[in-house]
Amino acid sequence: MNTRQLRHFLAVMDLGSLSAAAERVHLSLPALSRSLSALEEALGVPLFDRQGRRLRPTPYANAYVERARRIVFDEKEGARSLSLMRAGELGSLSFGMGSSIARSLLALMMLKLVAESPGLRLSAMVQSSDVLFDALRKERLDFFIGDVRMAAHEPDMVAEPAYVSTFGWFARAGHPLAGRKRIGMSELSAHPMVMAGYADQSVIHRIAELYGLSMPLQNHFALNTDDVNTIHTLVTSSDAIAPSTDIAVISALGEGTMVALDVEPKLDLDMTLGIVRHAGRTLAPAAERAFAIVRAYFADAAQQVAQQRGLSAAKTPARRPRRARSVGS
Repeated sequence: MNTRQLRHFLAVMDLGSLSAAAERVHLSLPALSRSLSALEEALGVPLFDRQGRRLRPTPYANAYVERARRIVFDEKEGARSLSLMRAGELGSLSFGMGSSIARSLLALMMLKLVAESPGLRLSAMVQSSDVLFDALRKERLDFFIGDVRMAAHEPDMVAEPAYVSTFGWFARAGHPLAGRKRIGMSELSAHPMVMAGYADQSVIHRIAELYGLSMPLQNHFALNTDDVNTIHTLVTSSDAIAPSTDIAVISALGEGTMVALDVEPKLDLDMTLGIVRHAGRTLAPAAERAFAIVRAYFADAAQQVAQQRGLSAAKTPARRPRRARSVGS
């Protein structure tokens, strides 16, 4: 039994005539008759009493007709759903990103995807890159946006680098240390310091190494939280100071509510951010739309950071550049 035979059966039921049904389904009378006989054989019951070219439905046919309609309808809707899914209009997409990126990208990305594909169902996880990588490996995510080092030694993963994020120390505009040169740790520690609880261990160890701080590093910070929005609120509304990636504070710097501090030595770390996904896995077309949004976001971020650094350099005497050190090196 197949849905083609069911469509032939429904045509006869609807029209009550073998010849009319044959015309509708574009078959000869003998071919339609063979199709009906094959369906009866598959179901094991007679569907029609034949009276010349007219067919009288049996009680079996009347009992089965609505189920047959549902089967044919479900097949059509299934094909339509797959077609829409290929076009990115329907289906589901699960992805993750770090909280520093999510603050400015997550809502924007979800709104754009849903606006373009109202039938799409999205779910997002905001976590550190190591947690996101574990979720991706367990196939709970289609991809994540974060530290691409996670995929460096994984042959079944693909990483697309999109942005090299640098680190620094940041405070509110008008902070007592704003505009000061060569600020040392003793001056920083005179103010409450905020630490992101999701910070990578390589970042934690490098901060301790650079500034001569003992471990655990958290003991030197007055405040510790995983929530980036809380960190921003604390920094912009008090004399608190926080180490951060440039991408996490890009909006605050652009708005003028936060400034970079000239701390000595520099927090010479960088982290390459991008898209991490399974190698060889077929993704819904909506994933490609999401990737385009992510690429545009990072391109815009790079432009904003370059402009902010240009403005900062114009206000600050040139200094000999230090060699950058990568996170985890």
